[in-house]
Amino acid sequence: MFSTYRSVKLILSVSALALVGASWVGLNYPETNQQGAESPKVDKLKLLPGFKAEHLYSPSENNQGSWVSMTFDDKGRMITSDQYGGLFRLKIPAIGSGSTKPTVEKLSVGKDTLGMGYAQGLLYAFNSLYVMVNNRSNPRFPKSSGLYRLQDTDGDDQFDKVTLLKELKGEGEHGPHSVVLSPDKKSLIVVAGNHTDVPQMDAYRLPSNWKEDNLFPLIKDPRGHANDRMAPGGWVATTDPEGKRWELLGAGFRNEFDVAFNETGDMFTYDSDMEWDFGTPWYRPTRICHVPSGAEFGWRTGNSKWLPGNPDNLPPLLNIGQGSPTNVFYGANAKFPQKYRQSLYAFDWSFGIIYSIHLKPKGATFEGEREEFISGSPLPLTDGSIGPDGAMYFLVGGRRLESDLYRVYYNGSESTSTTPLTPVVTAEHKLRTSLEQYHLDPNPAALAAAWPNLNHPDRFVRYAARIAVEHQPVAQWQEKAISETNPQRATQAIVALARQGSESAKSSAINTLLKINFAQLPESQQFDVLRAFELIFLRMGAPEAADKAKIIAYLNPYYPAKTALMNRGLSKVLIYLEAPGVVAKTLALMDKKEEPGMADLNLTPSTASSDLILRNPQYGLDIAKMLEKVPPLQQTYYAVMLSREETGWTPELRNKYFTWFGNAFKYQGGRSYVGFIDRARKLALAHVPKDQFEKYNKMSGADLLTTNGNDLAMGYAPKGPGRRWQLDDAVAAVGDDLKGRNFEEGKKIYGAVLCSRCHSMQGSGGDIGPDLTQLGTRFSNKDMLDAIINPNKAVSDQYASTIYYLKNGQSVLGRQLSEDKVSYTISQNPFAPDQTRKIPKKDVTSTKYSTESIMLPGLINSLNPEELKDLMAYLKSGGNPENAVYKGGTGAAKGDK
Repeated sequence: MFSTYRSVKLILSVSALALVGASWVGLNYPETNQQGAESPKVDKLKLLPGFKAEHLYSPSENNQGSWVSMTFDDKGRMITSDQYGGLFRLKIPAIGSGSTKPTVEKLSVGKDTLGMGYAQGLLYAFNSLYVMVNNRSNPRFPKSSGLYRLQDTDGDDQFDKVTLLKELKGEGEHGPHSVVLSPDKKSLIVVAGNHTDVPQMDAYRLPSNWKEDNLFPLIKDPRGHANDRMAPGGWVATTDPEGKRWELLGAGFRNEFDVAFNETGDMFTYDSDMEWDFGTPWYRPTRICHVPSGAEFGWRTGNSKWLPGNPDNLPPLLNIGQGSPTNVFYGANAKFPQKYRQSLYAFDWSFGIIYSIHLKPKGATFEGEREEFISGSPLPLTDGSIGPDGAMYFLVGGRRLESDLYRVYYNGSESTSTTPLTPVVTAEHKLRTSLEQYHLDPNPAALAAAWPNLNHPDRFVRYAARIAVEHQPVAQWQEKAISETNPQRATQAIVALARQGSESAKSSAINTLLKINFAQLPESQQFDVLRAFELIFLRMGAPEAADKAKIIAYLNPYYPAKTALMNRGLSKVLIYLEAPGVVAKTLALMDKKEEPGMADLNLTPSTASSDLILRNPQYGLDIAKMLEKVPPLQQTYYAVMLSREETGWTPELRNKYFTWFGNAFKYQGGRSYVGFIDRARKLALAHVPKDQFEKYNKMSGADLLTTNGNDLAMGYAPKGPGRRWQLDDAVAAVGDDLKGRNFEEGKKIYGAVLCSRCHSMQGSGGDIGPDLTQLGTRFSNKDMLDAIINPNKAVSDQYASTIYYLKNGQSVLGRQLSEDKVSYTISQNPFAPDQTRKIPKKDVTSTKYSTESIMLPGLINSLNPEELKDLMAYLKSGGNPENAVYKGGTGAAKGDK
């Protein structure tokens, strides 16, 4: 028999988000579970065979905050920082010593126990502790963001001298982040997110005349995120140990937290996505990037992010998918099998995954294959490192969440030799790095070395060559660019000239491109030509009438093209030029649900979005909604691009175009999807005749939207103000007497917190979770509130999700619907249960029920006490307005309130 709590849990535990079941809990492979059940915090981890994990310490349980950064000093001690507090130093017992409990010391810096802290980056080097403070000055901690150096000047093993090496303008989760030692151990690498201004540098490997550089109609995020943050976004720089000379290495990131170097000395990072952009054509997944000298990765505010294919930025090494990147480090010093020493480790805070990215040389860059190294739920990963003992150490926490320190080491049968890794350097790699020496001051040898490589087959070599050219005085190479006859060299040279030259060269640059035989180029080079035209228009100004006509005649015959990539490039240039027929051609493309060549956009994640839904219900909810009704990405791109077009419209074309907008609101994306579509709609409406405005305003969906245009007007939003409801407070607020509450208000609130998506009541609603019609006849208010507020106390295996462990080291989570002799059929999206996936049994090593509910705690936190009472009355009534709960009192079953 179920206990009272377990019974009510069976009915309620999926009420607001999804089916009763589990968010991802990464358990060990059952056949290789080495740590037993001595620690629930270790048991929840999924490890690869041969690896063992130990839970070492819980700072949050010891009132020491939530730790987000770590480093090891010259004595093998770990130093950590609370995100909103001080520094700590730990002596950690050796592996196998019989103890895992470290000795923890709160560091006092100078005379103050909080003389230093708030660090998102720590590095012990040059007999100093470097601290990357991320903070807006406040009375508790008056030091502002910047890079600080701490030294022990009197030999008492305490830091007494604090030196500010560089103040940085920016703070918060997109502020200053890590500080890392360079591969030659002679300098520091500093990492900052896109809300951190680039300080004045002594040198710029990426030329500093950056701009937004996008003809796409700019729409800033409708909800205001990063609206005042312009090019170049997040950045990476290097400085000497004293912080005297600063050099920008690369930029164009959204919010890279950390960098790491492999055995060849190449730098890598894990850049973040913008989850509010889900469902839009400018959404870019989290991605692993190889960051060579002068790198640009094209983050721009709002919808202006560049495509990976743009020749003036670099592509990712590997797209991962949705997530929140934090730490990266390389495994060269780990006592791990060779495969895992030659891996980049990338931390995802949102979904609790440490990815092992196995790197292999590929021309002048690398290719990567991802593997889940460790995962768990909840596991908000913040920082990690390979310790002096060759083990992996990692922290979880951040945002004042529960914080823990873990150690992972290998005790399997494979060799764990620590012989230094042998760099594999390709000819293309050598060529690229030789060109990068010209990324600083002008050099008389630069053009001779770089120019022949503007048409090198390797993209990273071409990029290094162009950046080398851009660092030379334009007067030395402008005529060379204009007279270049090799198509690829000419294109790259004109890209450089558009970025560095003057408007006086505009017509000459255009004519150089027009001499290229467009039809004979491969698609990638055709796209580069389109980008070169775009940069000319953006940097040098609109073409004169004669040149405009020539460009239209040159490009118009190729539109529409066969692939999504080319159609994006062609539509952008031709709509800007108001080419004849471009409106009709583009609207014809909008009839297609999906075009060939979408993969060529290089925006496809390697981690399927559906695999993430159940790992973290808080972040998986948006993914689930989007996958239920995925917006048409390419259509959206064309619709936004057409919003700038003034000419070429007929009544039929306008009707078709504005009807598309009305339909676009039926799809679901991230938080800003509706707002982006509405802003594009309004840009388009600015070009219709005034006497037709109301017609097209209504046709395009104006009546569907709230006043600010950021949300659909359909549905009910709690009025609040909400609060963080605890069980005792909620029980007291609801009280014993719910008679006379408002039925209609309760029904709206029930729908607003999404209960009806998964549960039925009175024969209406979802069918994934249990029917709630009889709930109020069996359970007390306290029982129901406890199940809502504390959803993880019990999970019925009748509705639990299953973890499928695969032979390739990955794992998949879903609700099993059926199985046959060869496969399991699962559902991963509670909002779209008919979207199923088959998992071949031959790929599965084992399965296990997940032990954690996916129902998000705090689902009633948006409600005020009166709204909470209305919800509880509705639940007790089972959706029946004639229920006794609505009899008597001052409320009304169906009336106003």
